[in-house]
Amino acid sequence: MSIKTALTEALGIEVPVIQAGMQWVARAELSSAVSNAGGLGILSALTQPTPEDLRKEIRKCRALTDKPFGVNITLLPSINPPDYEAYARVVIEEGVKIVETAGANPSKVINLLKSANTKIIHKCTTIRHALSAEKLDVDFISIDGFEAAGHIGDGDISSQILLRRAAQSLSVPFIAAGGFADGQGLASALALGACGVNMGTRFMCTVESPIHPNVKKAITEASEGDTELLLRKWKNTNRLFKNEVAKEVKRIETEQPESQFTDVQHLVSGQRGKQVFLTGDVNAGVWTVGPILGVIQDIPTCASLVSQIERDAIDTMARINGLVHPKGKL
Repeated sequence: MSIKTALTEALGIEVPVIQAGMQWVARAELSSAVSNAGGLGILSALTQPTPEDLRKEIRKCRALTDKPFGVNITLLPSINPPDYEAYARVVIEEGVKIVETAGANPSKVINLLKSANTKIIHKCTTIRHALSAEKLDVDFISIDGFEAAGHIGDGDISSQILLRRAAQSLSVPFIAAGGFADGQGLASALALGACGVNMGTRFMCTVESPIHPNVKKAITEASEGDTELLLRKWKNTNRLFKNEVAKEVKRIETEQPESQFTDVQHLVSGQRGKQVFLTGDVNAGVWTVGPILGVIQDIPTCASLVSQIERDAIDTMARINGLVHPKGKL
């Protein structure tokens, strides 16, 4: 038995599960393993220093899998932004036909990609933004609830509510993100109208994930309360692991009324976060993770994880279906 949805049909994948395009994590080793397992692996474009480095990573991923995979291009607020269109052109030139986009003002990049018949999954944290993305003719919208890791916006609306609102409001198919790690979560997302799930934290904690074993161990030992919301004061809310650095940022942000972003900028540096994954020192910087880490208790291969998710989702839906009986009969 298998699960067929608009996502599996359009993207040519076997299981409606996407691996999030996580900075520093979504490399060829992980993305190819997820695709080989039947899900959709996604490379992070901005993990690569230049568009040409992305080209090399795409070719590396293609050498490791003959299954579909995608690339994430996240448009971040920056004084000196990367050449996003150059990254997009590399994606087109290398024949990658699936791109996950995120961030503000993505129209130029999306239009460039759509001109090459690329399928676009755009990430949104509000229904308002999802409706705007729909006007850009994206193929799927990833609905990221408050439970997500990283940039979660400032709406504070849970995945369950956002997914029902998406079902009421959107005409394009949508994907559930934020708080999903297993087959039961996939079944719940499908019940709420989604055509699949997008998972980040769960795929960080797999054998093929290219991060230090100490970080994976920290995830399995943490609880659902071990994340921190930072940078809300500066309208850039991020959900991060509650380590010593995150606690210091939180203290400065909340206890120093006159504090500016420059007071914490050195603490939340992406390069420091990268060192966490390279060295295994979980206090070397801030790093992205969601509260679903409280559910994660093992470090499986991507193949065994995706297979288990599919089986558990099918079993869960069958169990729920078994609760339905004709009225008057037990």
